[in-house]
Amino acid sequence: MSTDTDTTPESDALLGRFWSDRLSSITRHDLPASIVVFLVALPLSLGIAIASDAPIAAGLIAAAVGGIVVGFLGGSPLQVSGPAAGLSVVLAETIHQFGWKTTCFITVGAGLLQIVFGLSRIARAALVIAPVVVQAMLAGIGVTIALQQVHVLLGGSSFSSAFENITELPGQLRNLHGDDLVVGVVVIGIIVAWRWVPERVRLIPGPLVAVLVGTVLSLVLPGDPERIKIDGSLFDAIGLPGLPGGDWGAVALAVLTIALIASVESLLSAVAVDKLHTGKRTNFDRELVAQGAANITSGMLGGLPVTGVIVRSSTNVAAGARTQASAILHGVWILVFSIALVGVVQQVPKSALAGLLIVVGMQLVKLAHIRLAHRTGDLAVYAVTMVCVVFLNLLEGVLIGLALAFAMLLWRVVKVSVQAAPVAGTDRWIVTIDGTCTFMALPKLTKELAKVPTGTDVLVELTVDFLDHAAYEAIHDWTRQHESIGGNVEFVEIGTARMEHAMTGPPRRGRARGMLDEALGPWRDRSDNAVTAGVASYHRSHAHVLRPHLDELRDRQDPHSLFLTCTDSRIVPNVITNSGPGDLFTVRNVGNLHPADGSDASVEAALSFAVDNLKVRNVVVCGHSSCGAMNALLAGTSAGTRLDAWLAHARPSLDAYRAEHPVRLAAAAAGYDEAAQLGMVNVAMQLETLQNHPVMREAVAERGLTVSGLFFDISTACVLEITADGISQITDQDATAPVTV
Repeated sequence: MSTDTDTTPESDALLGRFWSDRLSSITRHDLPASIVVFLVALPLSLGIAIASDAPIAAGLIAAAVGGIVVGFLGGSPLQVSGPAAGLSVVLAETIHQFGWKTTCFITVGAGLLQIVFGLSRIARAALVIAPVVVQAMLAGIGVTIALQQVHVLLGGSSFSSAFENITELPGQLRNLHGDDLVVGVVVIGIIVAWRWVPERVRLIPGPLVAVLVGTVLSLVLPGDPERIKIDGSLFDAIGLPGLPGGDWGAVALAVLTIALIASVESLLSAVAVDKLHTGKRTNFDRELVAQGAANITSGMLGGLPVTGVIVRSSTNVAAGARTQASAILHGVWILVFSIALVGVVQQVPKSALAGLLIVVGMQLVKLAHIRLAHRTGDLAVYAVTMVCVVFLNLLEGVLIGLALAFAMLLWRVVKVSVQAAPVAGTDRWIVTIDGTCTFMALPKLTKELAKVPTGTDVLVELTVDFLDHAAYEAIHDWTRQHESIGGNVEFVEIGTARMEHAMTGPPRRGRARGMLDEALGPWRDRSDNAVTAGVASYHRSHAHVLRPHLDELRDRQDPHSLFLTCTDSRIVPNVITNSGPGDLFTVRNVGNLHPADGSDASVEAALSFAVDNLKVRNVVVCGHSSCGAMNALLAGTSAGTRLDAWLAHARPSLDAYRAEHPVRLAAAAAGYDEAAQLGMVNVAMQLETLQNHPVMREAVAERGLTVSGLFFDISTACVLEITADGISQITDQDATAPVTV
């Protein structure tokens, strides 16, 4: 008897092949990548611990926990987590205020809060922070780190504030230690120059090489530079956090600060990593829960806070990692190194790590971000945020930056441009109002309207997306007064907010309307005066846009195509061809027919005038689905004898359809109904008729006139190409050349 848990040899083989392929992928891709990431993470973890004024082992604990815990639980497949430079400044302040044990408690609290964030599914909300503020925050952290570590590079100790680090720098220069300076400068030089070494050599991380060279150099140079000190093994450094002795409000603020910064940095890093590869995308809520679990673990073990780190993550992607196994293995290597080779770490001089941290800090100040802020008008936000982070503290700097960014956003949103000026060469004036027109615009609005001389004709062009009652009344009252003393005011409303709606309800931002709403709105009007209403709407919204173009065409026309299509009201040639006035010479009749015997004088006259006189470059025949003419042909009946006589010109199309024309077969295979199949065959037959027309043959031979076939499927609003052999979709590549038969 078998059970649901029984397996077959085939399923066992499949399972075995799956694990074999998985192990092979890890061995080929993730294992080598994990070693590269480990070599990058090791010196950075040590340096960040020093920059944070934390125990050295705390950086190693955080690196191991970040790799293993987030690697197992995280939602970002290739992101690598660990201690990050972005938290070092606020962490140093926290340690100075509360002590190391309480800081570990704060890290645990921040982790719990991150898990709440993740379970609440608000992870993406952290991305609402203006990127310029985050970039400036990182730049401020980078400057702060560099100012601190310059003193260590010179053989001294850093101070608690950026102001002190700057003011005490001259004294430090007078008492510098030559051996520390040489080691630090060599480390900086190697890291900076590493980008120019051969690509094969660059497989070895530059920071690791720089720190190794700096360590060896410190052993042979005269002097005794200060080195890293680790008391006991990594296990000795592990310890439970301590409860705060009081001031729980300040502790709660520190928990919130670290949780927010770690969350934002992790999520922004995950977004950046997603852009570096084409694999699975990040589950942000899951990633935030994993970051929280890692911070709880790290805090409980006596480690630094953990975040997603873009430097390690980008290295991971570049090294060829495929899965989260790389991040997990990198954490294992950190753990093994910290236990087995702790003596090696104690040989590293602090000045070597200071040189590394100075480079890391300055790399956080990216010229590309500054240029982008300048181009987008956010340079003031960037500069203010960075300066406040450096000279106040990280939280205050970010809050000030966000407040400034919001103020600038508010200014841009409510900003309105109002200009009144005479039209050159005429007695008319034009008043343009563009933007969000509210009561805040009244001073500027009334000032510009006052410039308009009395008794003149005025065109008021409104391109506004919001119009409140105060602004409406100011414009309306001025209009009434101007017209009462002999002037004339014409309104052109292009924006989404309209004068006619200003008094019908509370002010609201107008709905952005598409081309179909703007251009075809009148056809949706089923009232008796629909055409008149449409003309009025045209005068109000579009006439002034077309006027300059039509003025150029008043004495001539130069259409590029003769467009033969059906009289069906659902076909709007200029819309489906994205063309405008003067582009198409349009001929319309029932069934888009060109009688082969030349018996229709109207069609013949249009063809001759378009080809011989206007010299059109293309002749296009366009049919459509749900065509009444094609349905009448298939049914063999029509509404009257006159329609019967006209549809007789389409009999060759019906015969070709019944003879299984290639176009019919292609249309049937594509799932079109019989009327659509006949309509497509009809287009192909009209093309054949046109090709045999003497006027057409001459134009094709002499100047390369092209003949094209189109079919408009009403239900999908798609336009197909029709040829003698079949049908096809029209793509962007087809735009560079005409469709010919």
